[in-house]
Amino acid sequence: MGSEGILWRIAGMKHPIAWSSQWISYLTAGLLFVATVLRSLLIYQDSQVIIQSLGLLMAWLALMLLSETPVPRQWRAFFPIYLVLQTILTLVLLYTPGSPDYYAILFAILSMQIMQRLSPKVGAVWVGLFTLLMVFPLTKIYSVANGIAFALIYTAADVILASYARALRRAQTARAQNQTLAQQLQEANRQLQVYAAQHEKLALARERRRLARELHDSATQTIFGMTLATQSALLLLERDPSRVGAQLDRLNQLAQSALAEIRTLVSELRPDQVAAGGLAAALRRHLAERQLPETLSVSLEVEGERRLSSAEEECLFRIAQEALNNIVKHAQASQARIRLHLAEPLSMEIQDQGCGFDLQCAQHSGHVGLISMRERAAEIGWNLQVTTSPGAGTRIRVQKPAEEGA
Repeated sequence: MGSEGILWRIAGMKHPIAWSSQWISYLTAGLLFVATVLRSLLIYQDSQVIIQSLGLLMAWLALMLLSETPVPRQWRAFFPIYLVLQTILTLVLLYTPGSPDYYAILFAILSMQIMQRLSPKVGAVWVGLFTLLMVFPLTKIYSVANGIAFALIYTAADVILASYARALRRAQTARAQNQTLAQQLQEANRQLQVYAAQHEKLALARERRRLARELHDSATQTIFGMTLATQSALLLLERDPSRVGAQLDRLNQLAQSALAEIRTLVSELRPDQVAAGGLAAALRRHLAERQLPETLSVSLEVEGERRLSSAEEECLFRIAQEALNNIVKHAQASQARIRLHLAEPLSMEIQDQGCGFDLQCAQHSGHVGLISMRERAAEIGWNLQVTTSPGAGTRIRVQKPAEEGA
């Protein structure tokens, strides 16, 4: 909904389009009524008849104005009573001495009001009733044929104006439904924003848990080893200084290992690692920057040049990063391979020739790395499959499902 429409609703007023359409109905009814009054003044010369006619017309007008007030909404029986009274007044005017066939046009005004307030079937019945009621006084004024012809002419006017009123009512209903739908969409958008914020918080919490686990499993253990090596060196400094050098070498190795692990964790926190050059470039850069064990060789194979969505590339990069971390820490492998297939079917595979593990035990124990990879794959709608067994290496394959009808 536009800002203009919202301002009109806040102000408690009708929308400008609806208001102008309603005024067309009011203007049409007003012109028809004024024409009827002027016609009465021109036709009747007898003061007694004109006073009687104008009195009935003023009563008719008063009832019509009353029907446009909040009274009909507060008293449901008002409108049926109103229709009966207006119909009686119109018939009395039609039976006025002279040739007052033009009073039949008042039924057209009633037809508009009926179609705006009652169902189309009920409205059609009333319009048909007006036709029958017009025939008798018109045939009395003119001949039967002329009376029927005049009745059909006025009925045509009733139908045209009733159809316009019906179309106006449907347009107003549709506009009200659109406004309701706009409100629902705004509420749904607000809920989506809340959900997105909650999802982001959950993702941050999950990432914090993973980093905490990584720190505990890697850097914390290494630093603990450094502490033991330092204490051993201090003890040997007094008892056997010749062995201090070996402990210092061990301490230096542990320090380098801790530094490499911390650099790895910091690199995972860097934003926009994938956006610049795509997934393949990000994986090559990661393999070049990550300090791998000298005993481990990791190759990258890329097939195709297709770019994926930013969310897909980011999640696939994190999955590959997590899989590589697991290979370095647990696989005891000498070789590993990352195969990126950027053509249909889209997939990525990370495989090593290491010691493997018991997949069921790992799943039951809630292995953080596996859970994180599955969550990331599910986030982008890809399928992740882990194939492994003790002594047989590990293969992690993540693939995008084929689109239906493709």
